[in-house]
Amino acid sequence: MLLIPAIDLRNGFCVRLLQGESDKETVYSNDPAAMAVTFEEAGAKRLHLVDLDGAFQGEGANISSICSILKNVSIPVQIGGGLRTEEDIERMLALGVSAVIVGTMAVKRPDVLEKLLKKYTDEQIILGIDARNRKVSIEGWKESTKIQDVEFALRWKKSGIKRVVFTDISRDGMLSGPNLAALREMAEHTGLKIVASGGISSMEDLEQLKTLEPYGVDQVISGKAIYEGKIDLRKVFKCLQSE
Repeated sequence: MLLIPAIDLRNGFCVRLLQGESDKETVYSNDPAAMAVTFEEAGAKRLHLVDLDGAFQGEGANISSICSILKNVSIPVQIGGGLRTEEDIERMLALGVSAVIVGTMAVKRPDVLEKLLKKYTDEQIILGIDARNRKVSIEGWKESTKIQDVEFALRWKKSGIKRVVFTDISRDGMLSGPNLAALREMAEHTGLKIVASGGISSMEDLEQLKTLEPYGVDQVISGKAIYEGKIDLRKVFKCLQSE
């Protein structure tokens, strides 16, 4: 299983939010690029970026930070947050990110996403499913829908999506453990590759997630647990390399 450290960007800083609430912010670094380098040096094979300003406002305010990260690390970088137009996607891929994660676009502009899936590879476009009570939320989690998460994944599988970042909003930033049942259901019912996100709090959580690997949950994103020392990156990556 691949552990992907997360860097959430807001106003150029590296932050974490509780359940995506903009007024529940903790700043962990004023130098996201340095944080990215630290993760790479610890053994990370991939980074996950979220442009929170883009997610909340529909336009990014962290381009300089994103460019600095891309310049200073050699590992693949994926990004989500506020990517709602064809131009947004093209700009990020042109900058050098390896993959973009789209969510709101899949609900509000499916025609654009259909076009992009024909233009780019399935490794470059990842579907982001942010779920509250198993229903899809969009616009930086501010807008709820009645769309069931598994049905949503299956709809986009038909159009060429191969991988989903699945986030249980109720657990994000809470260090309460991942929603194992939802992750297994998503993987079993869709046959897609699943990236677990939300609630990771300990090495034990990672061990539990590894039991879902045979079903297709092969990657996990972690942010707060890493920043607060609940997961030792060097130890985790050393263990993964020895397996």
